Amino acid sequence: MTLNPIDLAIFVVYVLGLIAVAFYVSREKAGHDKNTDDYFLAGHSLPWWAIGASLIAANISAEQIIGMSGSGYVLGLAIASYEWMAAITLIIVGKYFLPIFLKRKIYTMPQFLEQRFDSRVKTTMAIFWLAVYVFVNLTAVLWLGALAINTLTGLDLTYCMILLAALSLTYSLYGGLKAVAFTDIIQVVLLIAGGLFLSYMSLNLIGDGQGIIAGFDRLSSELPEKFDMILTPDSPHYVNLPGLSVLVGGMWIMNLSYWGFNQYIIQRTLAAKDLAEAQKGIAFAAFLKLLMPVIVVLPGIAAVLILPDLAKPDQAYPELMNLMPVGLKGLIFAALVAAILSSLASMTNSVATIFTMDLYKPRRPDGTQGHYVKVGRIVSLVALIVALVTAQPLLGKFDQAFQYIQEFTGFFTPGIVVLFLLGMFWKKTTANAALAATIGSAAISLAFKMIMPEVPFMDRVGLVFISCMALAILVTLVEKPEEHKNAVDLNDVDFKTQSNFNISALLVTLILIALYTTWW
Repeated sequence: MTLNPIDLAIFVVYVLGLIAVAFYVSREKAGHDKNTDDYFLAGHSLPWWAIGASLIAANISAEQIIGMSGSGYVLGLAIASYEWMAAITLIIVGKYFLPIFLKRKIYTMPQFLEQRFDSRVKTTMAIFWLAVYVFVNLTAVLWLGALAINTLTGLDLTYCMILLAALSLTYSLYGGLKAVAFTDIIQVVLLIAGGLFLSYMSLNLIGDGQGIIAGFDRLSSELPEKFDMILTPDSPHYVNLPGLSVLVGGMWIMNLSYWGFNQYIIQRTLAAKDLAEAQKGIAFAAFLKLLMPVIVVLPGIAAVLILPDLAKPDQAYPELMNLMPVGLKGLIFAALVAAILSSLASMTNSVATIFTMDLYKPRRPDGTQGHYVKVGRIVSLVALIVALVTAQPLLGKFDQAFQYIQEFTGFFTPGIVVLFLLGMFWKKTTANAALAATIGSAAISLAFKMIMPEVPFMDRVGLVFISCMALAILVTLVEKPEEHKNAVDLNDVDFKTQSNFNISALLVTLILIALYTTWW
């Protein structure tokens, strides 16, 4: 695919507009210099619509758009469980986790762990998250995003990665989280608009110009197997989506870890004006998650009829883009790049926040606010440079890099969920128990993988979670503690939610029930 000059012009206008908005929202009043609250938490000024949009923009990147479309091409609507189950997870996070985090007035997840346990737990998890964000997440988004752009434009992979890193830094390095969050609104609008139009054009093409309803009717009648949400054990794809585990098993653990305890996701909600605003933003993001399969999965299923002879499933989305008319192709390409940039900007800002606030500031407590902001900017730059240098050596040899990355992070996910759940809701949990769950997660995951390699990844995550939970409880009981001195006082936390959040939660639940009932 090559971009027409009109498509290229649309993309350039988008980039320039993005940079202009970032600098506009990042400007400071005369006489006021950015402090750590401004740079890392947007001055606690984010409204609900910016929080919701930014949550989705940080979550969706090129590898997910192209990868999930490819999965839709191969196994159908079942892959949408990753999106739809995330919607209900967001509601849980907003109802039960956010009140605790905001009550503690934290900047980072490691900071909460220090408040609840001790500095050992904080430092261990801070170093772990920094390593994962730089050497796993950032490298993945850069490498797989560059592969996507290379597929679409033919531009050299190295130049693609440099371009993505440079664009990300251009609009996020100066403004911090505020610039990231407010430009994410543009990113999400573009992502949804481009994705919906691609779905519309695909269904209309299948319906021979008779509209999307005719196209969807033909798609569902000719490919009924692509609309099975719960796969049976005889399905060749059961190992990736093992039946009911998507509803009651390991997917819950992965979602709770990602949406509830992941710094570069949860940081937006920590920057809210107040708890009610954060919860409205969470609810908005939940509704957007319900929409995402229409944008990224449905085109992949449609490609089975439109492009039945693809060499690789992941070519589905790029090849469909190639069918779009001039101008609209540029819009959809801009949407794809938008998804990559927002993820990069979010991750670098979170790396800077954790390093500065959890590792650097405790050792240099006498620094000025401006000094800490400068350190954060330097760390953002260094993190991206390191990711640029290491992306190809780390991921270039893998044919399915995204799957390897999921499996790697899945080794630690169960322990992280145990660490936070017990830390928040069981007052006796000790710091040693927290460390045992964290370290034990990797060891137990490796043992399960070696002893029972046939067990689906998602089921293994559930089994490791149960094991880590038992281990942490056992360590705590052996130590025979009273209530931990830093335990969360749940009586002091207001879990009541406003009527708009309650209505949103009910609607999300009812929509999910309807979706799974329809395509069970």
